[in-house]
Amino acid sequence: MTATGIDIRSNSSSDTSPPAYPRDIKEDTKEEQDYGYPDRRPSRVNEVEVSSDSTHRKLKPRHIQLIGIGGTIGTALYVQIGRGLLQGGPASLFLAFTIWCTVILAVTLSMAEMVTYLPISSPFIRFAGRYVDEGFGFAAGWNFFIFEAALVPFEITACNVIIHYWSDVVPAGGIIAIVIFLYGVINVFAVKWYGETEFWAALGKVLLIIGLIIFTFIVMLGGNPLGDRFGFRYWNDPGAFAELYYTGDLGRWLGFLQCLIQASFTIAGPDYVSMAAGEAENPRQVMPRAYNAVFYRLTSFFILGSLAVGILVPYNDPEMTAAFANSEPGAAASPYVVAMNRLKIGVLPHIVNAMVLSAAFSAGNSYCYCASRSLFGMALEGKAPRFLTKCNKQGVPIYCVAVVLLISLLSFLQVSANAAVVLQWFVNLVTASQLINFAVMCFTFIRFHKACKVQGLDRNALPYKGFWQPYVAWYGFTATFIMAFVGGYTVFLPGFWDIPTFLFSYTMIGVFPILYIGWKLIKRSHWKKSDQVDLYEDLEDIEEYQRNFVPQPPRNWVDKHFNRIFS
Repeated sequence: MTATGIDIRSNSSSDTSPPAYPRDIKEDTKEEQDYGYPDRRPSRVNEVEVSSDSTHRKLKPRHIQLIGIGGTIGTALYVQIGRGLLQGGPASLFLAFTIWCTVILAVTLSMAEMVTYLPISSPFIRFAGRYVDEGFGFAAGWNFFIFEAALVPFEITACNVIIHYWSDVVPAGGIIAIVIFLYGVINVFAVKWYGETEFWAALGKVLLIIGLIIFTFIVMLGGNPLGDRFGFRYWNDPGAFAELYYTGDLGRWLGFLQCLIQASFTIAGPDYVSMAAGEAENPRQVMPRAYNAVFYRLTSFFILGSLAVGILVPYNDPEMTAAFANSEPGAAASPYVVAMNRLKIGVLPHIVNAMVLSAAFSAGNSYCYCASRSLFGMALEGKAPRFLTKCNKQGVPIYCVAVVLLISLLSFLQVSANAAVVLQWFVNLVTASQLINFAVMCFTFIRFHKACKVQGLDRNALPYKGFWQPYVAWYGFTATFIMAFVGGYTVFLPGFWDIPTFLFSYTMIGVFPILYIGWKLIKRSHWKKSDQVDLYEDLEDIEEYQRNFVPQPPRNWVDKHFNRIFS
């Protein structure tokens, strides 16, 4: 497949035969069948015993792409983005989201090359152990699991807040219990049913953001009940850049920095696509296209979304300021709803709130899936209890799902605390974890790239080859590593010290090296030299699957048309 932009090099085409690799493993002699390079076979000393993967490849192209989009688009794009507007102004918000999309491109290019080569369960967690150090993989796996597991109660908390936009009749505890129960039901069925549920929910998110962007374009040109053709008025009055904490250039810089932190929490994508690789149907053909499509669609939504909210609402809008200050429920703090109220547009705020509720529920569902699969991947590698590898008849790691649902009970904290405070705690905790995850992905690719070069694995023959590597990976690693430390900077400003904020902002930065060093001391793992990295483990199984894969005809019009659209 030849394309431009992110779709750099791909051997995917209508021909489903596997790409050429340095050696055809099936044709090697018995002695030379080990990884294609018998004299370079990596040492297996000190490595853990690996369990078998019992998951099923049932996710179709449309499932993979919408899981990637659905896991990223949550309340942050519709509601929390307004906080960034208040703190930095429209220009800072737009610039921050645009710049951070280049970082996500670097992460996407790095992950796409490795995962399309070996599309296995929990890929980047297991690659970190294979290509860098088993201790590094252990720390990366638990960091990602904590990140995803913490996001489940975050979205459950958001669901409760959104529902209270309409009424306080149902108590918070009841709403939380219902959402957790629904997550359990969806995630214990066969993965194809999870994929189907997530597909339709994520499709609703896509339609909502597209609708809101079109809404912005229409009303800014005067298509509103007031007939107000306001255009980019708010970029001039009160201005494009807001001052935060201080006046002058320093204040405007801190406003931009706050928007960049907001963007680093809001924008993701490659991690969710990657987590579905082990259960993707025909992954060598599907995954390269999924990475491309998810990146382009998401960046379009986030960049245009950040531009839209800066057009609709001034950064000093009293209604939105009060909504965040008073922790008003649901979409009341959404810049879109604030604009609708100002323009005297009825009904639409309720529709937006309903769709935001769907978005929050869907995002939490995706996090439950990713958290359970990351725990399953660690169990396969012996870095989590072995009983977690147990799958039911539908190929679902049932005990891993149960552990995630138990952690989701943390959402009951909001019953006795301000929901906005609880939400901010989870945001602070997971922002650092997400940035660590991205840094791990980029650094793992750097080691993979070096190992390919040393061992003679031709990257031109891979299903997907990223451009400007490894420089792009170094850019992504540097940006995410620095931002992980910047996220909680406000606690160091005079008069802003807050112990809970400090702990939630920097806990995972301290926990990661502890996990890494602890595993190294206990298991005596070693840093993998480039000629010791195992580039061929699981390769034969993947290529055997590709050789035997027979495309199934579409079961219905949904499969036929949507798989064509999302392929």
